[in-house]
Amino acid sequence: MITIVQRVSRAEVRVAGSTVGRIGAGALLLLGVEEGDLEADALTTAQKLARLRFFPGRTPMDLTLGQVGGQVLLVSQFTLAAGLDQGNRPSFTRAAPPAAAEALYDRVGAELRRLGLEVATGRFAAHMEVELVNDGPVTFVLRVRGGRVD
Repeated sequence: MITIVQRVSRAEVRVAGSTVGRIGAGALLLLGVEEGDLEADALTTAQKLARLRFFPGRTPMDLTLGQVGGQVLLVSQFTLAAGLDQGNRPSFTRAAPPAAAEALYDRVGAELRRLGLEVATGRFAAHMEVELVNDGPVTFVLRVRGGRVD
């Protein structure tokens, strides 16, 4: 499971011109589910993100999303699983099948909510327009495999 984590001052996602998810300060999470990812990967991803200290406090990276009252915008992005090693056209053989990917995407969102975070989402498998203001900029790549941060 691959997650691009971006600290934002605001973000929104639109489908067919209509806003389906919007947040103020917090994190935009672009989530890619790979073949072989399990529920343990979804839970570890959400738990790591809830505990991640990437907001300024006493130090530049001191506080968590919950501590700053930050919101989450969770957007599925299967292209994170693309293989670019052969030829010039991306290969998506590493991406999980849509039904499995959607279930794990939903599980990440549910776990973030269970951990007390406010979560808005995009629309799975839709063509989306994502607009954000990156705060910092602060951007991380989180990889989880076998229930462990990679």
